[in-house]
Amino acid sequence: MSKLTHIDDKGQVKMVDVSDKKNTTRQATATARIKMSEEAFSQVVRGKHKKGDVIATARIAGIMAAKKTAEIIPMCHPLNLTAVTIEVKEDAKNSTFVVLAACKLNDKTGVEMEALHAASIAVLTIYDMCKAVDRNMLISDIHLVEKTGGKSGDFRYETN
Repeated sequence: MSKLTHIDDKGQVKMVDVSDKKNTTRQATATARIKMSEEAFSQVVRGKHKKGDVIATARIAGIMAAKKTAEIIPMCHPLNLTAVTIEVKEDAKNSTFVVLAACKLNDKTGVEMEALHAASIAVLTIYDMCKAVDRNMLISDIHLVEKTGGKSGDFRYETN
């Protein structure tokens, strides 16, 4: 078993020292889904939701979340993100929105947590804005889709 990077030789939690690592371009994309009633989905898609533009608000929340990740996840390094995009796709057949959050930077450590945090907060924002119409929504499938760059190399999610 490989050694955990956030635990020192005495078993104490630590932040990983990245001082000697070289800056490289790193990117990560994460996804999350939210399924809701047909009525709630229709209101969002038609732009008729009484709380306003749900998708635009979710995009803004996702971007803000990516920028604040180091303040929420204890061992994450504060990063100088160079790009964050939040894409929200409609799956009308299943009354579902699929969020794709992509983060990019040129730095010493990766952006996987920023992408995961952004996708999670975007769907939580959709939930928050739609809960008055449907409290039975389901958030699921939060995972890293892919990442590139860095010492550990590239990764692409594979379904089992």
